Amino acid sequence: MSSQLTNRLDYLDAVRGYALILGIIFHASLSFMPLFIGWAVMDISTSAVVPVFALLSHSFRMELFFLIAGFFSHMTFHRQGLASFVKSRLVKLAIPLVLGWLILRPLLVSGWIMGAESMRGDANIGGALVQGFTSLSEFPNGFLVGTHLWFLYYLILISVGIIVLRNLIGLFKSVKNSLAQLVDHTLAWLCKYQFAILLLAIPTAGCLWFMDGWGVDTPDKSLLPHLPVALIYGGFFLLGWLLHRQADLIKHFAHLSWGKLVLCIIASIFAVKLSAFQIQLSHPHYALIKAGFMLSYAVLMWSLITLTIGICKQIFMRPSSLIRYIADSAYWLYLIHLPIVIWLQIAFAELPLHWSIKLVSICVIALVLSIAFYDAFVRSTFVGMILNGKRKPRYFFKAYFFRNNTALICESSDKR
Repeated sequence: MSSQLTNRLDYLDAVRGYALILGIIFHASLSFMPLFIGWAVMDISTSAVVPVFALLSHSFRMELFFLIAGFFSHMTFHRQGLASFVKSRLVKLAIPLVLGWLILRPLLVSGWIMGAESMRGDANIGGALVQGFTSLSEFPNGFLVGTHLWFLYYLILISVGIIVLRNLIGLFKSVKNSLAQLVDHTLAWLCKYQFAILLLAIPTAGCLWFMDGWGVDTPDKSLLPHLPVALIYGGFFLLGWLLHRQADLIKHFAHLSWGKLVLCIIASIFAVKLSAFQIQLSHPHYALIKAGFMLSYAVLMWSLITLTIGICKQIFMRPSSLIRYIADSAYWLYLIHLPIVIWLQIAFAELPLHWSIKLVSICVIALVLSIAFYDAFVRSTFVGMILNGKRKPRYFFKAYFFRNNTALICESSDKR
């Protein structure tokens, strides 16, 4: 089991990195929507392709991330025990949430202010930054509003919920064993039956029905948990947690098949087509169309998750230092990316370039800046220890820092 698990960790590292980097591309694309959706800024160059990409990518990326988070969380809990698990959650989630809010919120608020100003004419960077830092005084009001840090908050809530639930079940030992067997057998059947995603899509669609919009809401409006969102993300986290308990099941869950691919394509077509009716509230069959969208969206969500894990399993089975590096850096990249992306979107918004050129430029610049900062100032420092569990050597800047440190040592020796 241990050797199999080691191999799996390599491709699951790739899955985690992919889910977070896809989120960066998703946010970078939002300024190119053909209709204003309330994003920080709207570019002069837009495309009808962007809403399709946004719908497909948003349908599964965070659910996939929560599933992988649940898998690795149970690994930490299983290997190190409750005390170490609680400590790791405080260090890896709570500290980045607090520090991230203090550092990123002013930059994000100023970005939203500058975006609105730029669409009216000119943006005042200094004034926007002052208002951004002033917004810190509003705590705790609007703590999550305008930020992407809600995912850390929900990871903390779900982790606490899992531990509380586990301890409550543990109080009834006779029930615990029977329930564990039932859960294990049910999960094994669902993972081995490739069309079980159709069954799993039904309760998922039920949760989607109670969202404010069509799709999964972004729960950044209040510290009170958004119940439908918490159920979906909590469900995927729990699935990842349980999959680690039966290590062999994930290969069945991620098994690639033509049936899953066809199901994914059909669901994506229905979801895209039906999404056009979202604003047609007076349509005589609005409720039926909405139900059809929710079901197709749920099938799309499950199929894309299983296919993504399966594809990564096929490609990234062998250990790779580059994939490990990307997986390590992805957490930092996702934390830091949003203010960089929004500021770049504002800078590019009025340029007479094709939207695709702008989108690629924004993504590349944001990723290069974030990775360079991570490699030079985060990875081998105490910040890297918080994010990755331990300090790790630089990757790209290793030779540069080695040469400079060697030069300083030689210079110091010559002086002596």
